[in-house]
Amino acid sequence: MNVVIYARYSSYKQTEQSIEGQLKECYAYAEREGFDVIGVYKDEAITGKSDDRPDFLRMIEDSKKKAFNGVIVYSLDRFSRDKYDNVRYKRELKKNNVRVFSAKENISDDPVGRLMENFFEGMAQYYSDELSEKVKRGIGINVSKFLYIGGYVTLGFKIVDKQYTIDDETASITLNAYKMYDNDHTIEEVREYVNNQLKIIDKRNKKGELVQYSKGAIRNLLADKRCMGTYIYKDTETPNAIPQIVDTNLFNRVQERLDKNKHSPSRLKTTNDYILTTKLFCGHCKDMMVGICGTSRTGKRHAYYSCNKSRKKLCDKKNVKKEDIEDIIVKEARNILTDENINKIAKTVVKLVEKEKDTSTLKRLQNLLKQNEKQKANLFDSLKVCDIDSVRKSIFEEMVNIDKEHTDIESQIQIENSKKINLDETQVIYFLTQMKKRRYKRY
Repeated sequence: MNVVIYARYSSYKQTEQSIEGQLKECYAYAEREGFDVIGVYKDEAITGKSDDRPDFLRMIEDSKKKAFNGVIVYSLDRFSRDKYDNVRYKRELKKNNVRVFSAKENISDDPVGRLMENFFEGMAQYYSDELSEKVKRGIGINVSKFLYIGGYVTLGFKIVDKQYTIDDETASITLNAYKMYDNDHTIEEVREYVNNQLKIIDKRNKKGELVQYSKGAIRNLLADKRCMGTYIYKDTETPNAIPQIVDTNLFNRVQERLDKNKHSPSRLKTTNDYILTTKLFCGHCKDMMVGICGTSRTGKRHAYYSCNKSRKKLCDKKNVKKEDIEDIIVKEARNILTDENINKIAKTVVKLVEKEKDTSTLKRLQNLLKQNEKQKANLFDSLKVCDIDSVRKSIFEEMVNIDKEHTDIESQIQIENSKKINLDETQVIYFLTQMKKRRYKRY
């Protein structure tokens, strides 16, 4: 039998040596069973609770090619620690006539073996949940001490022994950014200053790339409460818990200006009112037209569509009044809405709605429900041939758990079904007909 090996180690107290040890045991198991190993798949520093594992997913996809009939793992928890993923992917492998072998557990292919496999998978899920709780407790302890628990480090800080510490090299950049914005400099001017300073000190990220800030990143920096010494964890904020870069008065003035500018009209600020955004293109250079607005000396607001390149002086296309071009498009769109076209559109819309009813999530849940029912039937078969009281008790407990999972899956299916849109051709035709008849109004 041709088989492949799948090995994985997580980032928690494990290293690449874990992969080597797994491969050694898997090769030895294959030799004992007389299997031919034709390939190896491995994921490094990735948890088994997630199916976001590149080589694992590649192995599942390759199983469709029928080149191998078995997958050897060191233990079943290397395959997956999530019971739903376990069922889902084992079913997919089984559909491709591929069986999963455990080098460590060496489970037989009979009712007792399937019972033991369910037991080991349940233990893997238990270990994963327990580990998650331990990690949460560890985070809770760090939070109580106002220690760094991961994530982005605000410019001006560095982490020393998990503690927030002032970074003498960048703290002055952050402070000056606040002062500039407080003194009426624009976000763009602040961005240019910060990026120039980062170039001077050659500030680089973990990938070795030069750190450069966008306008959005500058706004986030100017609104980051950590700069005034506030420790933040989820929705909890603790003032004066970490070193302070910006004094409270300066920080508050900057927030007031950010809020004021956020609600003030901007010449280049587009909104949902620009219905032709991403649909209108320049007749000169073919680049996209975008919505812009501005206020005249009289205080009246004017809206236009402007060519992207003309704003950079790379195209001589003049701005087009928003109302004029949108009125033309609406008129032409109404002309297209003939009875024949309305009927075609209605049929197409209803087909799309029906197609989207069977979502991938709903299909996954329905498959899980079938697997759940099959798993319960297998346990019931095992119960018939087992006469050991302790094992029978374990089977009953597992069946209770499966019943709970069954109820949970059915509830999720009901939720997914409630999201479905029920639409028929008559409703679509009525809507389009009314849209054609009604007078176009501006708000």
